[in-house]
Parts: sequence; structure tokens; C-alpha cells
Amino acid sequence: MGGWWWRLLFAAVSVLLSPELCHSQKEPNYTFMHNATSAANISYYDYIVIGGGTAGCPLAATLSQNFRVLLLERGGSPYGNPNITNLSAFGNSLSDTSPTSPSQRFISQDGVINYRARVLGGGSCLNAGFYSRASLRYVKEAGWEGRAVNESYQWVEKKVAFEPKVQQWQSAVRDGLLEIGVVPNNGFTYDHVHGTKVGGTIFDQHGNRHIAADLLEYANPNGITVLLHATVHRILFTTKGLSRPRAHGVVFKDASGVRHKAYLKQGTKNEIIVSAGALGSPQLLMLSGVGPAHHLKAHNISVTLDQPFVGQGMSDNPMNAIFVPSPVPVEVSLIEVVGITNFGSYIEAASGENFSGGSKKDYGMFSPKIGQLSTVPPKQRTPEALAKAIESMETLDQAAFRGGFILEKIMGPISTGHLELQNSDPNYNPLVTFNYFQDPRDLKRCVKGLSTVEKIIESKAFSPFKYENMPMSLLLNMTASSPVNLLPKHANTTLSLEQFCKDTVMTIWHYHGGCQVGRVVDNDYKVLGVDALRVIDGSTFNYSPGTNPQATVMMLGRYMGVKILRGRLDTADDNINETER
Repeated sequence: MGGWWWRLLFAAVSVLLSPELCHSQKEPNYTFMHNATSAANISYYDYIVIGGGTAGCPLAATLSQNFRVLLLERGGSPYGNPNITNLSAFGNSLSDTSPTSPSQRFISQDGVINYRARVLGGGSCLNAGFYSRASLRYVKEAGWEGRAVNESYQWVEKKVAFEPKVQQWQSAVRDGLLEIGVVPNNGFTYDHVHGTKVGGTIFDQHGNRHIAADLLEYANPNGITVLLHATVHRILFTTKGLSRPRAHGVVFKDASGVRHKAYLKQGTKNEIIVSAGALGSPQLLMLSGVGPAHHLKAHNISVTLDQPFVGQGMSDNPMNAIFVPSPVPVEVSLIEVVGITNFGSYIEAASGENFSGGSKKDYGMFSPKIGQLSTVPPKQRTPEALAKAIESMETLDQAAFRGGFILEKIMGPISTGHLELQNSDPNYNPLVTFNYFQDPRDLKRCVKGLSTVEKIIESKAFSPFKYENMPMSLLLNMTASSPVNLLPKHANTTLSLEQFCKDTVMTIWHYHGGCQVGRVVDNDYKVLGVDALRVIDGSTFNYSPGTNPQATVMMLGRYMGVKILRGRLDTADDNINETER
């Protein structure tokens, strides 16, 4: 393979970079948002929400309409940070490994490099922006009330969701999907329906990101306090005069390491709600003594409740992509089109050029700085290997930045793993194993998905964006042998789609589980075996909703906030800000 071809491969690295510099989003006037260093040593609230992420922000905003709410976020503010707010800077936050980065890198025990958010707004501050609802079947199986779900989605969408402007390359992918039979053509819709559609985006027409933290604009400023750089170390329980443990407070530290306590006010319906994400929520339960007793004792943690299912059922949707160099320039596009197949694979695409005028970018999802593709064992993932990959990227000329990639993501997935504490420090990542493709049905879906991608690439509709003399075997080889991918290679990678799936697996940041409904929490998200404690976020999911979970996680925060309020208020007070729903 000639050097020119492998250079073209790196067009994908700027897939998610914008062709224009965008203005930073104006910071909202959140008078209720403060640095935790200003917090009182002891304070009292009706609700304490741990985690100001994709679920925590809409949840806290809703509860604040009628009660005093404390929202604790371990990260800082996303506003005024162009790496978050500007589409043109996508990838910069992920490649930032500093202690103050809005993303915290973690490496699963499988070896895949991944990220968890550490910023107000959570994963909505870091992701590629695709917005799509859960299916009607998912809603039914979750036991959610359909009308309230729709109202909650609409409440979210007024602030953060937009219709993308679909251009030539994305149109070719869409038409290719339809040509090969991923039908019907559902046009633009937020709904999850089989066939081909254009989904929503949280980036507006100016390339500004709109995030879950924007939903705090709905909050009652007199009913909410948001503390930034507030790391919760444990939830406090009381058993005095009770038949089982009851959550009644939290211990958190500010950026200076000063310890604070926040307690629930007197009242049988006041609660602590954990919305710290699929890693943070099970981790915090364990640090608070709720988890597998033998594991907690091994870390010298006093056992509040022996709950063996905390940290179980961890899953991450595996993603595999094929890069396609283009003979003609392509627009820069985020994921806009999706093919929802009937066999359990979702087909998506993105494209881009380097419009930086010669300056080096962070290469989007394929960056060696981000390391998303790397499942090489940790001992082989050396700084020298990473530096060599980055050096290869930085020698590329402008001709390399043309093209895009088409990817497939496994629905579900069926394969599951587990999460354990690394130590008793909440600032450290827990140890998590996802067991990619452990279930053969997931591997079968991947193969079918990649076969579908191949058909799109060979379709008439996509032909303007593919070199005639470039066979599929070469495209597979280019993707599999790319120097940005530090994976160990197998001789049959490009001869076997099964091996290609395993060798080129990457994350699409849709991991979930650890506090699942029916195992750790009940259908109202109350933690089983204790009182006054809920978990409301993606850690409760048994499988990932829709083609992208963020819309549903934001919806869930609003949905459960309304449900909790309705459960407390009498009929006369039930119409909570109806104009905002």
C-alpha cells in the first residue's frame, strides 16, 4: 500500500472538526452556581443530587421548583471553555489529560481507552452531539409512562436539540442506506424508528454546543444551589431506631481539600439522589458501604448493606468503522444520518477536512492523543509508542485530510462485565471490564453491520466519494493497519470480519450499567435495601437506549423529577410549572 493511501486514511481524524471557528456560547447568569470552597461546613436541603451531569442537571432543575436542592458537581463550569462550546474544537477536551480537564481518561481492563466526564453538564459537554430518542419498545419495557416521557423529551429539546443541515457526503450515506434496503426513509426525526433517518444534534447552526447544564435555566434560582469542584467522598447513613439504613447526608471536599457535610432536612420524603454516571454511581455506593461485602472489606470499607449486584452488568457498545478516502472534497459533518437495521446494528457516518490553514488539529475520534482505538495491553501502551503515532500524524500534508468514515454500533450490547474499586479514593477511576464480543451474538451483529457498511461504500449513491480502483480489502487494510491504532494485529484481520471486529473495536462512549433496575434499584430508582436514596442516570440501564443515550438520560432526569414532585404534592399543587413541561 502506497504512502499516499495510508495518509488519506487520516482524513478521518478531523471528521468531527468544524470548517469555521464558532463563537463561544454566552455563559448563563447562574447566580446559584458557586465554587465549593465557599460552601458552609454544614448545610441542610430537601434533596441532595450528586453529579451535575446529563441526568443530574435536569433532575435538580425540576426538583428546585418546589424544594431546596443541592447539586454537587466534582468538575468545573463548561461555560467560557471553547474546547467544550465550539464544534471546531471537538477532541481537544478528550486529549487533555491534565487534572483540571473536563474529561477523565480511564482504561478498561479490556484495554480500551475511554473517558468519563468531569464537568457540569457531564457527557453532553464532550460527545459528538447526536440526539435521538429511545424506541417505544424501550419506553414500554422500562415501565415509563408514555405521555410523561414525551413531555419530558420536549422539555429537553426546547433548550438543546436542533435539526442538522445535511450536505452532500451525509446525503450520499443516507441514499446508500436506502439503496441497499435499510428502509423506509424516515426523514428528519428524533424518534427511534427502523429504517434510515436524519437525527438531531445538540450543536446549533453556528456550531455552538448546547448541553445538559443549559437545562438549569429552568431551575428556580431561589430553590437550588450548585457547587462546583465538590467531590463527594461518601453518603452518610443512620440506623438509629430504624429497621434498615437510611441515607441522611453526604461528605464532600472542595478543591482545597476542605471537608464539608450536607444533610437532609427533617422529612420522611427528603432524599439523596446519585446521578454520578455509569462509573461514578456504583463507585460511590461502594465507597459508602453499599456493595459486595467481601469486596468492601478488602478495601477496609465498613459494610452498610451487602449488595452483590452493585457494579455488575457493566456494558459498553462496541463500535467499528471503515475509513473511506474521497477523490473529491467533503463537508465537515458530525454524525447526522443513522440506519437502524432490523438485526441489531446501527449504521452512522461522519466526514471532514482540515480547514485549519496548516495548524495541527487533535484529529477527532481517531487521534492517537485521545487513544480511543487502542486496546493494546497497558504494558505495550508506552509513551514512546504514543509519541510515534502522534509524530506520524503531524507529518501529514493537506491531501490527507479528505474523506470520512462509516461506522456500525452494536445494539444493546448483550455482553456484560463488572466494576470494582481500585482503592477508596473517589478521585481514582474504578476498575471496569466490559467483555467486548464475549457473547457471540454481539460479534454476529458486528459482522452484519460491517457487511452493511461495505454495501453502502459499493452503492451507486456513494460512488462519487469512493476511488474506483480501491477495493474493499484495501479499505479494510488501511483501517486495520493505521498507525493511530496501537492494536496488536492478526494475520487474518482483513480476511475475516470477525477478526476485524475484534482488532478494531473502539468505544463510542455509551457505557452503562452498575446500578441496574431490578438488581440495585427498583422501578422508581430507589436503592433496594436502604431508604431515602435513589440512583437516576445511565448506570441503571440494562441496555443502551436508541442510537445515542444522551437524549434519554436528560429525559430521565426531567421525567423522574416530575414524578417525584407529583408523588409529594397534593392535587392542588400538582401542576408544577405546566408552561415549562
